[in-house]
Amino acid sequence: MRILLVEDEAPLRETLAARLKRDGFAVDAAQDGEEGLYLGGEVPFDLAIIDLGLPKLSGMDLVKALRERGQRYPILILTARGSWQDKVEGLKYGADDYLVKPFHVEELLARINALVRRASGWSKPVLACGPIKLDTTAQTVTVEGRQVDLTSYEYKVLEYLMLHAGELVSKADLTEHIYQQDFDRDSNVLEVFIGRLRRKLDPEGALKPIETVRGRGYRFAIPRNEADED
Repeated sequence: MRILLVEDEAPLRETLAARLKRDGFAVDAAQDGEEGLYLGGEVPFDLAIIDLGLPKLSGMDLVKALRERGQRYPILILTARGSWQDKVEGLKYGADDYLVKPFHVEELLARINALVRRASGWSKPVLACGPIKLDTTAQTVTVEGRQVDLTSYEYKVLEYLMLHAGELVSKADLTEHIYQQDFDRDSNVLEVFIGRLRRKLDPEGALKPIETVRGRGYRFAIPRNEADED
């Protein structure tokens, strides 16, 4: 998942970016509202975290501008302000959730995961497609109850495909959403991850969970379990 982090306090920005990357997110950080607006319109993010007290362009105006420009990814606002009026104003301008400083990083991560899931139409933390289940909280994967050991990047690829189960995901989109900007986009690393996922999830070749659409990308072919849809 790719996250836009707009925070003017350098220590907090650097700490949050490092923690998010450690938890498997690709992060683009901005130190003011103008830089956040530029990045927010140029990169396909899955979620934005925006502090309200930003220089150059306030967080509130940034949220409003992103929505006016058609950006629909979830936005979580950070605020040191305690009044309910500020929280309501942020939600009115288009934010989806808020967190009051100081906060525990674990709560931030829980809110991020919930917002990303809901944006893709999933209401529960466990993504279930047939016998394959991915727990976004524990970051574990099981097939028919058997746990499957995945590397960090294998998990990220599978999570993105399952969040968009049934949809065609281009190689470019998949690369944009799971890798940092310095990733070598001409490499065949993504194809290697897909091949390893197929072998780990479906060693007998019976499920065929990941479909290759030649020249266009990939599709997670097992539909969502009806009970787990939003």
